[in-house]
Amino acid sequence: MTSITADSARTILTAAIAASEQTVPTSIAVVDAGGHLVAFHRVDGATLGSIDIAIKKARTAVLFGMPTGTLGDYTQPGGPLFNIELTNGGLVSFPGGMPVTLEGTLVGAVGASGGLPEQDELIATTGAGKL
Repeated sequence: MTSITADSARTILTAAIAASEQTVPTSIAVVDAGGHLVAFHRVDGATLGSIDIAIKKARTAVLFGMPTGTLGDYTQPGGPLFNIELTNGGLVSFPGGMPVTLEGTLVGAVGASGGLPEQDELIATTGAGKL
């Protein structure tokens, strides 16, 4: 598999939804290796603003092949990637986006938004770990 399938996206989404329901209402997006949305779910009570952020976190994670929180370390003022968020139609460089790999190959990513950065990261990591 070179990209996330609809079935694998559902597996990731199911795990992330369960983690969200135990922590905070969250929007969760799963994208394929090209950054295109494959699956999305907004847990009841998640804020409307979290929809766009979850999708952008997932896209950011797959475009750069790293967790969005890690990318964020480079995007601080004076950092080597300062203002990179303004590229690619808008990126998000704070925790909650996790790349998904299968047998060492990047196949997609999951993004979660709705809670504190640590909560979003836990939810995304839970989903990403199910593939």
